[in-house]
Amino acid sequence: MSNYAAVRDNIVFKPAAETLYQRIFVVSAYSGITNHLLEHKKTGQPGIYALFANSVVDDSWSDALSSLRQELYALNASLFGEGPELQEANAFIGARLDETAECLSDLARLCRHGHFELESHLSTVREMLASIGEAHSAWNTAKLLRRDGVNARFVDLTAWQTSEHLSLDERIKLAFESVDTATELPIVTGYAHSRSGLMSTFDRGYSEMTFSRVAVLTGAREAVIHKEFHLSSADPALVGADKAVPIGRTNYDVADQLANLGMEAIHPKAAKGLRQNNIPLRVKNTFEPEHAGTLITGDYVSETPRVEIIAGCRGVYAIELFDQDMAGLISQYDREFLAITERFRAQVVSKDINANTITHYLNTNLKTVRRIVRELQAAYPDAEINQQKVAMVSAIGSDMKIPGILAQTVSALAEAGISVLAMHQSMRQVDMQFVLSEDDYEEAISRLHKCLVEVHKHGRAISLAG
Repeated sequence: MSNYAAVRDNIVFKPAAETLYQRIFVVSAYSGITNHLLEHKKTGQPGIYALFANSVVDDSWSDALSSLRQELYALNASLFGEGPELQEANAFIGARLDETAECLSDLARLCRHGHFELESHLSTVREMLASIGEAHSAWNTAKLLRRDGVNARFVDLTAWQTSEHLSLDERIKLAFESVDTATELPIVTGYAHSRSGLMSTFDRGYSEMTFSRVAVLTGAREAVIHKEFHLSSADPALVGADKAVPIGRTNYDVADQLANLGMEAIHPKAAKGLRQNNIPLRVKNTFEPEHAGTLITGDYVSETPRVEIIAGCRGVYAIELFDQDMAGLISQYDREFLAITERFRAQVVSKDINANTITHYLNTNLKTVRRIVRELQAAYPDAEINQQKVAMVSAIGSDMKIPGILAQTVSALAEAGISVLAMHQSMRQVDMQFVLSEDDYEEAISRLHKCLVEVHKHGRAISLAG
């Protein structure tokens, strides 16, 4: 979003139809801004929300808010230069920051009294802070496009200063009542305020849910996500930019598998609405506007069985619960295991079960893992519970019914001296999962890509998109 020239020239001025209009743009915050507002998505470094949530007796959150203000003003200066437009942009975001500071100060003061608990207000604080980044980028983009001759319209779904609590769909319908897409280009905030709260369900995936519901409620012909890179057969940084191939066609099943590994093309619940309404999703590289990108539909199956992508994730924790008394009671143990995991909001990437052992592979942090282990030990004092940090690598495709593919894959890993700690292949034939030592992650991605993808010499893309 901060590369406005690329957004304008490669997206806005490259309409899918002959007209500039009849499109709706849902925008995210500028890079890194939501990390400052909440917490860093990857490292967990506290942002304004985390600082406020952890302590209201000091002003560290206020200092972080002041620092963010300077960063947003600097961003505005890089986009608008000097002059009245910069002053207007700073006034818009400055007013929201002022109101946020006042609101948080009042809440902190209130919660220093024993009758008010901060915990009961934190979800609302998180929603409020998240909305700032999207409002900033959407307002700026609309203003810049108007400067460049486009009749762009800022559509604010954040419900800032409103007392009206609506559902997500009601919020979107209300906002678009007066929008004429034939003559206006709506620039919509990726955050939308709703009665139930988007972040309580989707957390950082809220903008994709907004995007999906806008597409469904406006009857979109196609939904398009613009990224800084292609949806490719593997991470180019691991297998080489000359070897990674864009995926021209795939289906929502594959998108769900990627999301499970933390490599979202789109949040699964956002994809559900598109899928149910037969709206195709296209993922495009902003910096290669002529490339058709990846077209994702519900009914696509590759003409011949094949692997489309090698993906994975590091930092996965395996928690193994062994109990001799489990035999015959697996469902009871698994329900309790899942209930504890859900209580601590740890994402289950995969799991293994045999007669007396359940292993859950969790995408979470060590602190959460230790809490889960303590709860399991309390529930099953005679059980043996082990934890281990591992990596997971998957081969994914819309149709992988290839005889001998599992043996071929395991052989390729063995030839590289990589030990497989666990593996899984489902009857649905859309993915194979391998659990490995973290030290073997990069080599495993490279080896599997070489033996399952590169050997087919796909060329410009795996199944060109229409």
